[in-house]
Amino acid sequence: MSLNHSALWQRIVATKPETLAVMGMTKNTGKTVALNHLLAQAAAAQVAVGVTSIGRDGEDRDAVFFVPKPPVLVWPGNLVATARNTLERAKVRTKLIDVTGIDSPMGEIVVVKVLTYGDMEVAGASRSTDQLRVIARLQQCGAALVLLDGALGRSHHASPAIADGVILATGAAIGGGMQDVIRKTRDRLAILGIAQANDVIRAQCQAVFEQGGVGVWSRDGEVLLMAGISTLNAAPALMEYAQSDIQTIAVSGAVGRSLWQALIALVTVKPGLTLVVNDGTRLFVEAADLAAFAKLGGQLLAYRAIHITGITVNPFSPLGGNFEPQEFLNAARQAFPDFGVSDVLLQASPSSLTTAESVF
Repeated sequence: MSLNHSALWQRIVATKPETLAVMGMTKNTGKTVALNHLLAQAAAAQVAVGVTSIGRDGEDRDAVFFVPKPPVLVWPGNLVATARNTLERAKVRTKLIDVTGIDSPMGEIVVVKVLTYGDMEVAGASRSTDQLRVIARLQQCGAALVLLDGALGRSHHASPAIADGVILATGAAIGGGMQDVIRKTRDRLAILGIAQANDVIRAQCQAVFEQGGVGVWSRDGEVLLMAGISTLNAAPALMEYAQSDIQTIAVSGAVGRSLWQALIALVTVKPGLTLVVNDGTRLFVEAADLAAFAKLGGQLLAYRAIHITGITVNPFSPLGGNFEPQEFLNAARQAFPDFGVSDVLLQASPSSLTTAESVF
């Protein structure tokens, strides 16, 4: 591999993911810039890449803040799964190679091969089940690595059921000072990075995560509850077991505030309670809530752990409050020494990359 390949790309190569999600802490934290960096690196390494999006990306202006956005820059040979209507605005030549039968508000999701370098809008499937089908199509068409581009408030694209690894983009757009951004990023990492349950607990909970719903087990492993109810309505059902000898609770869906309050009430009277969630993207609580749960004696585990492959930082915000780039990078590296923090705009430009043999 060329010495000109970035440290971020080398981390990706070392883990050999088949799918990699690029997700932003919020809008304008540099997610698209990070994606473009990976596409350029993959092109230099001659890696066959597939690209799709949950939601819509690559449009000229941010749909929320209406500020100019960097386009998604694709390379000849890239495979892109996107809605048909986006192809009308693509500034590259493409060749249709597959259809999926998956509808979206912007037309059927199709797979095209990029023939020329340039920018295009990418709008993929929104449901995780459809996203898995799209990934499979991209792989069947020859993609050795599939890059998933996320969207505001749609962090479930980082689910390990979909992505083998995650690149987390953070930056000044989060708001506050540099240390505020680092603290908020640390809190997000604490939620995303909850440990995976051991094989015994995973086997016990498997049916819940395959079929959906909630499950409750006693200390001797007896099933007290196994129901396909929505986690939004699970709090009353769980509270019925407050006087029982419960040991483990598994919930397959999102854990919001009302359900979390019920879980806190249960762990208060049942120290040693184990809670298993699908993965960290399903937790819609704060890092302080996780700390409080642990302090009460609770153990929080993921059915599938999320692997954070790397972190990218963006010192600029369209709303002001920019940071000095090198200072921010240094501070983030000091705060997150195990995550390979990088600012991809401080890397060598794509044109300086030398072609290498395929590493996937």
